[in-house]
Amino acid sequence: MVKIMVDSASDCQGYDVYDYFMPICVTVGGKDYMDGVDLTSDAFYDLLTGSESFPKTAQPSPQAYMDIFESVKKSGDELVYFALSSGLSGTYQSANIAKELVDYDKIYIVDSRFATHCIHLMAGYAHRLAAEGLSGAEIVQKSEILRSKIRIFAGLDTLEYLYRGGRLSKASATVGEIANIKPILTITDAGTIEPAGKVIGKARAIQTVAAKLDSFEIDENFPIWTAYTQGTENCEKLEQILAKNGHASSRRMQIGPTIGAHVGPGLYGVLFVIK
Repeated sequence: MVKIMVDSASDCQGYDVYDYFMPICVTVGGKDYMDGVDLTSDAFYDLLTGSESFPKTAQPSPQAYMDIFESVKKSGDELVYFALSSGLSGTYQSANIAKELVDYDKIYIVDSRFATHCIHLMAGYAHRLAAEGLSGAEIVQKSEILRSKIRIFAGLDTLEYLYRGGRLSKASATVGEIANIKPILTITDAGTIEPAGKVIGKARAIQTVAAKLDSFEIDENFPIWTAYTQGTENCEKLEQILAKNGHASSRRMQIGPTIGAHVGPGLYGVLFVIK
């Protein structure tokens, strides 16, 4: 039987799309939490906005992966694990070290090259394929094809957390805030978060994110999801524009602590699959 595994960067918690779950440690306000275990998304953002220290995330140890991999090996199952992008974290590397130590060739570790609900989308697709009886290798092959067609674009309300996380200089952040510059972000083919443009003003930014879908031919066999970190106001405005443009979203998803630690509250975005 093929089992599906995700880590907490997928934000899959509460959805029936995986069999094994690996929490990622988030440190905020000087205290360690396990994302998806003892820290909810809303509680995290409350801590984030109330703390002067910038949160940190730590990849799971190879031993944490070995505990799961040994269990899978003992049961004789296959396992497909969709890891947080290797361009954003060392989780993929830790999992591969553990696989070598366990020495079981029915474990497939996929570099998702994505984060948050993009991984969720891949895991849900893989879960359906497993239910249809496909092998682990077949699921990996089809999931990698899907991976190449996923797109995500997001807008940020504030530059503060990009600065606090070292992704933006203080001077650039200050000028950006004064000029009311709003960056548009995406995840590249290499699995890194990069700017996809910048505009002046929130209203223009939301319109720009919504307009990104018009540049692609959307695959209607897959859903369009919107996403947010804390507060749904921006996301609701985005959904209204998407619907007006003929791209109604089917679900609004919250981005959890692992990724939210680096972008902060106020983020809004949309993810979809192209033909």
